[in-house]
Amino acid sequence: MLQIQENISLKPYNSFGIDVRAGYFAEVFSEADLNSLFKNVIVKSKQLLIIGGGSNVLFTEDYDGLVVKISIKGIQSKVIDDRVLVTAGAGEVWNDFVNYCVEHHFAGVENLSLIPGTVGASPIQNIGAYGVELKDVFESCTAFEIKTGEIKTFNYNDCHFGYRESIFKRALKGQYIITSVTFRLSSEAKINTSYGAIETELLNRGIKNPNIADVSAAVSHIRVSKLPDPSTIGNAGSFFKNPVIEKHEFADIVAKHPDVVHYPTADNKIKLAAGWLIEQCGWKGKVVGQTGTWKNQALVLVNHGHATGTEVYNFSEQIIDSVKSTFGVTLEREVNIL
Repeated sequence: MLQIQENISLKPYNSFGIDVRAGYFAEVFSEADLNSLFKNVIVKSKQLLIIGGGSNVLFTEDYDGLVVKISIKGIQSKVIDDRVLVTAGAGEVWNDFVNYCVEHHFAGVENLSLIPGTVGASPIQNIGAYGVELKDVFESCTAFEIKTGEIKTFNYNDCHFGYRESIFKRALKGQYIITSVTFRLSSEAKINTSYGAIETELLNRGIKNPNIADVSAAVSHIRVSKLPDPSTIGNAGSFFKNPVIEKHEFADIVAKHPDVVHYPTADNKIKLAAGWLIEQCGWKGKVVGQTGTWKNQALVLVNHGHATGTEVYNFSEQIIDSVKSTFGVTLEREVNIL
């Protein structure tokens, strides 16, 4: 039965482990729970925050409104020739979903192994890693419209995907709650090992003709070697987006920094590696008070035990100023600040 609790600590519900409190808190396990929740008179007057795994948020203060944790589970698949449609509940842990696909030989998400968070957040953020983005495998999603209580289906074109962007972060922000996502996968794998260190890791394992399980294992190993486990040290994964700049801007940077790590984009721009920029400014592994950057990846900010959200935010400001001063590039936070 749906419960609305008061004055609840959010420390267990955010991967940074920031100890703030919510005025009200509810966990929903079905679309019916959402209907019940939004018919409650308490809800109608409260500011609303939707969370899944809490892996993309930094709390800088208590949240006086209602926090709703989405825990809608379930995975179903339908095979049509070599095409596979897999539908997962928004509350499924993302990596559990990836493992399900790999175990059933459904190809397309193996490069996205070990990304933190839940399935419901994946289209909102258009998550991506190692040469693959959510939009590459997205078929549709269902979402609960808060104003009407109706369930609407969004197809690919409806979502207006961009780099770590979607319509749910812009025009429709705060209007819908994603309840399930359907992915367009394949029973015939098109292996993508060209991005990052995947090929090197596969060669180290003596694998010349990898399958999707091999790719998933390699990606997972690389991520574990670079990124801290939120269960042992608070973090939200990549804190900053990789900046995308125009070619004339890149020409100025590469003239001064010939070894700058960069990648071409589909729209004829240049994407820079934010982690490299931060590391060149001397921030990798730096500790300031109870926060800092991870020793193996400068892109990740961490909570060394008792950091406040404000402390982490102020630390990120210093990094942004430093990169701007050195490279003339303004970093944008990938994590939501509250």
